[in-house]
Amino acid sequence: MEGRIVAKMVAVEMKSIYKSFGNLLANEDVNLSVKKGEVHAILGENGAGKSTLMNMLSGIYKPDKGEIFLRGERVSFSSPKDSIRHGIGMIHQHFKLIDVMSAKENVIIGQPSDFLLKGKDISKRIKDISDNYGLDVEPDKKVYEMSVGEKQTLEIIKVLYRGAEILIMDEPTAVLTPQEIKKLFRVIRNMKDKGCSIIIITHKLNEVMEISDRITVLRKGTSVNTVETSKAEIPSLIEMMVGKKVDLDIKRETYEGVTPLLAMDQVTVKDAEGKNALDSVSLVISNYEIIGVAGVAKSGQKELCEAIAGLIPIDKGRIFFEGDNIVGKTPRDIIRLGIRMGFIPEDRLGMGLVGNMDIVHNIVLKDYMSQKGIVLKRGPSVTKAAKIVEALDIKTPSIYTQVKKLSGGNIQKVLLGREIDSNPKVLITAYPVRGLDIGASYKIYDLLNEQKKKGVGILFVGEDLDVLMALCDRIAVLCHGKITGVVNPKNVTKEEIGLLMTGSTQVEEEVVS
Repeated sequence: MEGRIVAKMVAVEMKSIYKSFGNLLANEDVNLSVKKGEVHAILGENGAGKSTLMNMLSGIYKPDKGEIFLRGERVSFSSPKDSIRHGIGMIHQHFKLIDVMSAKENVIIGQPSDFLLKGKDISKRIKDISDNYGLDVEPDKKVYEMSVGEKQTLEIIKVLYRGAEILIMDEPTAVLTPQEIKKLFRVIRNMKDKGCSIIIITHKLNEVMEISDRITVLRKGTSVNTVETSKAEIPSLIEMMVGKKVDLDIKRETYEGVTPLLAMDQVTVKDAEGKNALDSVSLVISNYEIIGVAGVAKSGQKELCEAIAGLIPIDKGRIFFEGDNIVGKTPRDIIRLGIRMGFIPEDRLGMGLVGNMDIVHNIVLKDYMSQKGIVLKRGPSVTKAAKIVEALDIKTPSIYTQVKKLSGGNIQKVLLGREIDSNPKVLITAYPVRGLDIGASYKIYDLLNEQKKKGVGILFVGEDLDVLMALCDRIAVLCHGKITGVVNPKNVTKEEIGLLMTGSTQVEEEVVS
């Protein structure tokens, strides 16, 4: 009948799901309903239970209580193979591909029967899937030759090849350029039009609003609400996620008296294989500014930070800090020269903090060289630890709790708080809000702006271009270890930065006086 609305069939239903890990209740009475042919986003802070819920749907975990229905039939999974047999495929944020194998070899691995097929038959099946969903991959291309976007496309083909009609995508745009995100969204819409159900876990609210049909919000392990995207607004979604209103305004003030603090001059760093991880990089960090670093994964961001901090050897070039060349000096030498550089690495535990030590002793580790005399005084570090815990609202039973027992987000707060409290002149921050919820992330942006106001020069390595463009005074773009441009975010678009990230074009470099 004309004008009649036909309800879509429910593809997935999870009812009253509970899951505990020891004393930690990860999911409590969670309900989720995903329709056939829809894109359904799952939002929530870190620790809200999103990944745990999807790991139960993909067969990695089993619920302690609750029921899962697929197309109206109750199911129970004891392994990921059970989930795959029922047409569920999960595409993880960190790709599960073998670099030395071709696309088609990665597709058929784990499926013994398909190893008997001829290569051209496998290639034809892959081509048929690609044509059907608007995907683009070369069956004989090796994974190590692929871009990040091509690898993700291959992961999608892998699950479709195995008959998946329900796809779970974990942070699918985290490492993509704006151009690759647009291409991915076209693919997702094609899959949706073909009747697939796509569940997306992401923290990028603008993308959720663009691509999803409905949104389920989790908070503290419980499902709060499910809303139609067309009727939702970002502030209300954040309030559901956090439980309170959050000011989403990232301020970017400009100050007079900007002068260079640190200058990299044609710096080259080799990786373990002898290739250039950094290739003739020149970059200036000044006081009263935040300079962002953008680039796809493994473009040299880690090496850039470690080179400045004195953690890796420099093959060629010089790094000047307040006029002194610091190349060849150890991190301890740099501190003894009075050069205070806070360094927040990608790996919070292992090279940032000692997991078996408590908050106090992790601060002692940073401060002991600056204390006078032969007797180590713990009192100042106790005071500092209490101050950091209060200022950053770190959730910990005590300042004497082992750092490894804290959540990832709280570990990051300890690390960032320790570095800021050391009053550095240059602060090197690599992914400082990774693992933090929205409220804590904006608190960090405010703290960085406070440091900038004090005259600190800040290097901010980030993966969210919206944040980089809102927070930073300049953005340096890395591609394969080279700087392809240093731009003013006021004068460029995300798409132009995306092109620089791929090295395919050149945006006019900003001239800094």
